[in-house]
Amino acid sequence: ACSHGCTIGQLDDEALFYLRSRGIPFKEAQAMLMYAFANDVLSNVKIPELKEKLNRIIAEKLGVELNIEV
Repeated sequence: ACSHGCTIGQLDDEALFYLRSRGIPFKEAQAMLMYAFANDVLSNVKIPELKEKLNRIIAEKLGVELNIEV
């Protein structure tokens, strides 16, 4: 289950509002929420090399920097 503020096809307005109220720009807040959703899906990938590759592709598509361990 995806509990990071995402619903089917649409970002949770409350989560977006929370991030925006903390000074995070709209586009960056959107990308963070989409990345969190994708990361939930990727948590099922058991091959570390594949998980890292997919994480990098997703981050690139969302235009975010990836500074996390997978």
